[in-house]
Order: sequence, then C-alpha cells, then structure tokens
Amino acid sequence: MPVPDQRDPEITRRRLTRWLDRHLPGVRIPHVETPQTSGFSNETLMFEAEWAEGGTARKERLVARVAPEKYQIFPEPRFAEQYRLMRVLDERSGIPVPPIRWYEPSPDVLGAAFFVMGRVDGRVPTDMPPYHTGGWVTEVAPAERAAMWWSTLEIMASLHRLDVRGLGLGFLDQPEWGAPGLGQRLGYYESYLPWAYKGPQETALKALEWLKANRPDEPDDPVALWGDARIGNVIFQAGVPAGVLDWETAVLGAPEEDLAWFMFLDRHHSEGVGAARLPGFPSYAETIARYEELLGRPMRHMAYYEILSGFKFSVIMARIGQAMIDFGWIDESDGFPYDNNCTQLLARILEGDR
Repeated sequence: MPVPDQRDPEITRRRLTRWLDRHLPGVRIPHVETPQTSGFSNETLMFEAEWAEGGTARKERLVARVAPEKYQIFPEPRFAEQYRLMRVLDERSGIPVPPIRWYEPSPDVLGAAFFVMGRVDGRVPTDMPPYHTGGWVTEVAPAERAAMWWSTLEIMASLHRLDVRGLGLGFLDQPEWGAPGLGQRLGYYESYLPWAYKGPQETALKALEWLKANRPDEPDDPVALWGDARIGNVIFQAGVPAGVLDWETAVLGAPEEDLAWFMFLDRHHSEGVGAARLPGFPSYAETIARYEELLGRPMRHMAYYEILSGFKFSVIMARIGQAMIDFGWIDESDGFPYDNNCTQLLARILEGDR
C-alpha cells in the first residue's frame, strides 16, 4: 500500500552524492529515482554511481533503503537490525540477498537512517494486484511458477538451517516480549493491535484468544525466521531467485511460523480475494511434505501457525486501515481496518475452513 511522498529528487541527489563521496571519492550520481509514493515500511531510492578507481572508470547501479520517517506500519522499524542481518546473510551465507554496501545511522543526510545495496535485476510478484489475479506471474508457464515456489522454499530452509549462535544472530531476539518464538510473537502482536487501530477488532481478538488457549510447545532451539516469507519478497530471473528482500520483521522462532506465513499469504492472494490459484503452484500439502524433507523433521501444529499468520496479518491490515483513515482515503467509520479480505479469511479458518 503506497503513501504520499514529496521528496525532491535534485536535493536528494546532491545530498546522496556528498555522502557517497566519503566511500567513493570523486563519485557522481547523475540521477536519483525517487518514488511518487512509497511503502509504509522502507522508502526505496534507485541511482547509478560513477567514479574512477585506479585510473579505471567504474559504474554501479545502487539502491538506498531509507527507514520510515512519515508513517510507520510497525511500532518500531528495527531498521538497524534489518541492515545487520542482511550484511550477515550477504557475507556469510548462500542466501541471495542484494550485495550490502554501507549504512548511515544519522538522519542528517536523507531525513532518516538508510543503507545502500547493489541493485538486482529481475521481476517481483505483485501484491497489487495479487499475483494470482494479474501481473506477469499470470503470463508465465506453470513450470516457471512451480520453480519460483520450490526455489523460494529451499532458500527459506537454508535460512532455518543457519547456525544462529555461530553467526551472532542473537540480536533478532526480542526478550521484552517473552521467550523466543510464540511467547514473543503473541506478546508483541497483542501490544501492537491497539496501537495499530483503536476501533473494534472482533476477529483478531477472537483469534488471539484461541491462540493463547491452544498454544503448543516449541521443543527445538529457535532459528532465524524471515518474518515475511513469501514469493512477493523475491526478485526472480526466469523462476530463479536473484535477490531476497524485506527482512524488517526477522525474528527467532520455529520454522513452522515462516512456512505457515508463506502459505497463508498465498492463500490470501487467491482464495482471500476470490480467485483460484494459478496452475503450476504446488498444493499446500505438497509444500509441507517437501519442507519436512528439507528440514529432516515433521512440521508440527501447522493449523495453529496458520491461525497465527492470519492474526498477525490482521493486525498489519488494521494499521493499514488506520493509515487510510489518516490520509483521508476512507472515512473513520469505514469498516476496512477490521473487515477486509484477511479478517474474512481468518474468520472462515477459525470456523473450521482449513
């Protein structure tokens, strides 16, 4: 969901050039692409840097991700942690994140903290419209859709197999909300919901009550979770992931949580909007079976984690609904923050449609 953005491209270019000159002396930035709108999470600026190195002309396409400074979808952006995780993944794993360059914590340059990374070519499945209903994913062959699905699943499994302690990923822990995993997630989202939207939340609160009453054990050590695991956060080249994006909700927990979110978001983008899944995408049963092979153990309590996914997404949609009210796009009496495609799907699941 985009929000209005009024950044001046020429001022941005000059400021970014002065800053980048510290890292690449003599650099030129001919042009900066600034969005007319930007997301609730991170603003994206695209530009090309030109400089000389050892007498040789160099050129590189770069992207600056800027922390939210206007409207936040989450109570805290955890922007520095996102950069820190992506640097670890870039330098010490085989997960294909974009090449991570530099981090600037001060708001003095662009109005908020930002980091710079290499630009990756490819195509990303769209959320608007949902990729099952429109966009380039509807036009590719079923075999390519299957390749996108399975290859993203393999990347997620690679993440879940990482050595959290050996890679120093303990900074993903959020102990203020409870023990890693379900304790933290329920504590965090229960606090997040009234911050997101102060109106009625019948379905989300019903889901929260169920989640508390039916909470299963998580017997294994917590792993690093993507937090927003879905094909819509992957840059694809002919069905192969070239870059994995959006790590701002990365946490520690059980792999089931990422896997359930991966499938719930796909279900939301098909059944949730009244559309059939496109041919080529594997079934959810096949997906779970394959993931059990990749991790070498059963996936436990997947029905629980599906409801958890719907609850989390309902909280996020409540915040988006509040933003739409704040921007004057809908009236404050509009039911969208608590009655939308996500909450309607979640309500059906709670009623037994699984």
